[in-house]
Amino acid sequence: MKVKWLNTIPKSMTGVSWGVPWKKGELSREESLCLMNDKNEKIPLQSWPTAFWPDGSVKWTGHSAVLNGQSQSYEIRIGDNVTSDLAVQVIERNEQIHVDTGILQVAINKIGTNIIEEITSNGKRIANHLKLIAKKEFRKEERERKVIEEIDLESEIEEVKIEKSGIIRNVIKITGHHKFLHDKQQTGLPFKLRLYFYAGTATIKIVHTFFYDGNPQKDYIKGIGIEAAPHIEGENWNRHVCLGGDVGIYPEPAQLLLTRRHQRAKGLYNKQISGEMIDLHDAQYKQIRDHAEQNAEWNDFKLIQDSADHYQIMKRTNKECSWITSTHGTRSKGLLYTGGKNGGLAFGLRNFWQKFPSSIEVSGLTGEQPKMKLWFWSPDANAMDLRHYNTKTHVLSAYEGFDEMRATPYGIANTSEVYLNCYTSPPTHDELTVKMDEWQSPLVLVCEPQYYYDSNALGVWSLPDKTHPVKGKIEEQLDNAILFYKEEMEQRKWYGYWHYGDVMHTYDSVRHQWMYDIGGFAWQNTELVPNIWLWNAFLRSGREDIFIMAEAMTRHTSEVDCYHFGEYAGLGSRHNVIHWGCGCKEARISMAGLHKTYYFLTTDERVGDLLEEVRDADQSILSLDPMREFYPRDEHQTHARVGPDWAAFCSNWFTALERTEEVRYYDKIMSGMNVLKGLPMRLLSGPTFGYDPSTSKLIHMGDGNEGSYHMVIAFGAPQTWFEIADAFEDNEWKDMLVEFGEFYSLSNDEKLKRSNRTLHDKLFPLPMLAAGMVAYAAAAKRDKNLAEKAWDLLLNNEISQMCLPIEKETISVWQNLNEVPGITTNTTSQWCLNTMIALELIGEHVSDLQFKKVLERQECHKK
Repeated sequence: MKVKWLNTIPKSMTGVSWGVPWKKGELSREESLCLMNDKNEKIPLQSWPTAFWPDGSVKWTGHSAVLNGQSQSYEIRIGDNVTSDLAVQVIERNEQIHVDTGILQVAINKIGTNIIEEITSNGKRIANHLKLIAKKEFRKEERERKVIEEIDLESEIEEVKIEKSGIIRNVIKITGHHKFLHDKQQTGLPFKLRLYFYAGTATIKIVHTFFYDGNPQKDYIKGIGIEAAPHIEGENWNRHVCLGGDVGIYPEPAQLLLTRRHQRAKGLYNKQISGEMIDLHDAQYKQIRDHAEQNAEWNDFKLIQDSADHYQIMKRTNKECSWITSTHGTRSKGLLYTGGKNGGLAFGLRNFWQKFPSSIEVSGLTGEQPKMKLWFWSPDANAMDLRHYNTKTHVLSAYEGFDEMRATPYGIANTSEVYLNCYTSPPTHDELTVKMDEWQSPLVLVCEPQYYYDSNALGVWSLPDKTHPVKGKIEEQLDNAILFYKEEMEQRKWYGYWHYGDVMHTYDSVRHQWMYDIGGFAWQNTELVPNIWLWNAFLRSGREDIFIMAEAMTRHTSEVDCYHFGEYAGLGSRHNVIHWGCGCKEARISMAGLHKTYYFLTTDERVGDLLEEVRDADQSILSLDPMREFYPRDEHQTHARVGPDWAAFCSNWFTALERTEEVRYYDKIMSGMNVLKGLPMRLLSGPTFGYDPSTSKLIHMGDGNEGSYHMVIAFGAPQTWFEIADAFEDNEWKDMLVEFGEFYSLSNDEKLKRSNRTLHDKLFPLPMLAAGMVAYAAAAKRDKNLAEKAWDLLLNNEISQMCLPIEKETISVWQNLNEVPGITTNTTSQWCLNTMIALELIGEHVSDLQFKKVLERQECHKK
């Protein structure tokens, strides 16, 4: 199996982790794997299974290796691994865990405030006292005076454990909360932190997850970040701060050699600014040294990214004096290095400008122990305001889910990636720039699209085919859809700590603005599964830009749009002006199928947590019935629509079954499936059932009831059910999927006839959403007429409600904008997903005549 760099190739030895799929029966769990470079040399590899096929063979494996850019690609083979000269050593003691990468020695505390007590390299101290920090803002209104008080908090460790161990990679997981410095009995703001160590490297990767557990009416978070104290040696003019700019490094020394009389200081000043260490103890430099020592001592530096398009660098001499502005820039790459003669420490925050307001700072540079701070939310910005946008709901006018006000952020989270690199000698600016660029890129190995396709490990989708003229035109539309959202993210500035990764729901062509302020039409929040669209688009293309979009959406929607504890744990919030604002809290928003591709491709442990969180999410609907509006008081404990509710449960259970092989999750799937198999109308039953979470049983309540059948298949159900049908090799279930797809395409008279006059067209709106199911039926029945119906659902704009062809118009309003007037993310996401399925299953049946209609409509638009 070949793997290659997604795009960025590291220039030094770097720890990398990734995942690959295997065909059913191809790899047994007893077999070992090895990694070959392009010179056919073995490289030490750490491997582990992350999922299994029902026959017990391995479906996905995770891998770690320490690599550099000497090979463009590698090959994973079944065979004996090679031993490593370097290995991560981990020793656990009562109060500390000691990790030795061969380059770094790290002492991790199991109790207290400091997460990392000390970092050394071969006996030389690099840094100590790494901890989490936060600030809370308290507001009071007193006699027409507004009083604001800021309170500092710091981390308090609750549990530390070795989560993953191996000779190449080790993962240490730390959970805890923040405590108030002035009152250590007060705690809050839970956190989860993972430290990643790779053999023979000087870098520690840190994955930080912050949870909100406050009351948004009074708990305003002013700052959340991480702090470390680097050990620095040398005179003030040999103490440096380097800040990551738009493309390179902005350097500043604590004390300049530039003086009134020695403006270039015999070339020493140039060397100083380039980061070289300067020795002024020779007698010939006495006058320069005397003058330089009269210069101001700059102790504090900070870079504040206050928007997606602006940062400011500032410095000051001490706390009693003002900050002065050094420079302004656009998009910092979020690196901070602090060091002296002995080397130093570098911090890097991934997606630094994309998740503004962020900042990096150094204080006390000339002192005995400077402090470096990296802020995920900068205290120089306004405090987080997590209140809802209104005190009432707008169900009728603005498509909000319920009259109930459930707009709470209690239990949501946000995850960030930090890198920490240790230097035992001063790095060059070029070295820092290389590191900065690597940290901002997805550094991962991937397979070719053909391999993902052949593995059959991720459902039904097609590889691009532009050899056929009509297919080529359709592929162009798929590409245009991705390009539109990629450019729209930039044009509309869909960035920020709480927003990056999400997109908007519906466009308002009158205001030339997305409906950002109209209830259920604002943020998308996984509605109609754009996550799956983006991940399938990546699998079939291998494009880095799509991977970045899908990764950002996964990070956002799995954390911000979902609840990780509290009343709604395991559920997510439907689309709204505020991500967590809608009264609908449902399993379809948090389901595993939205996020599992990222987990399997990267082995990311945090997303692994999220997959585990939702596997028993069906228990949550006991206290929050998704159909409470329609069936508030009947004999059932709660209710579940066959889709999206039960389909989401199936996604959660199937993912749990793949990962753990726990038979109970197979039983849960079969419990509902067997009920459906025993009903006269099978999958067409319901669509709403009574539900018993203790037995996972669907309880039939009749057919054609509340729920609507387009809801059954618009939220990832086909993707989940296709995968289950193939994995279980269940022919009856496949036949039920065929039956559902064929039924959706029938005329109203035929629906009434086949269902004993129970089901009719009004229960089956938005037929384009079922195009993938119709294509599945057409392929199974080898029915050309049915295949043509499926293509008509996709290529007839009047049916699909899709803006085909996707063409942007340039307008001049408050600024020059490119827009597609009638676009919605719901329709675009589902059209792309269903088209990928149709191209795979019935691609040979798409006709020139059908696509010609699209082009004719294009001419009409132009006229």
